[in-house]
Amino acid sequence: MSTLSRIALALVIIGALNWGLIGFFRFDLVATLFGGQGAFLSRVVYGLVGISGLVCIGLLFKPDEDYDTVTTDRRFSNPNYGTEFGEEPDFRKERDVHKKTDDKDDIV
Repeated sequence: MSTLSRIALALVIIGALNWGLIGFFRFDLVATLFGGQGAFLSRVVYGLVGISGLVCIGLLFKPDEDYDTVTTDRRFSNPNYGTEFGEEPDFRKERDVHKKTDDKDDIV
């Protein structure tokens, strides 16, 4: 996320908290801090929050980098559906291999 997006998101959060205070307690924090709703600084803060909301609309439709990257990880390409119970190695193959080599030694 770019620095501009982070600043815009912070201002949108500030605006959301201010609207929450207005909705629940009828208290406008921005107007209280900057001299009323009609004061120049209050209007600047309201304007910046509005512009930040427009910037954050772009974040809503931005693809997520975590999910859109192509992975070359092949650990799930050949899943093992077996369980650890009842799967024993086949020792007959090893016994047969040893038996064949022992037979060759006997022939010589």
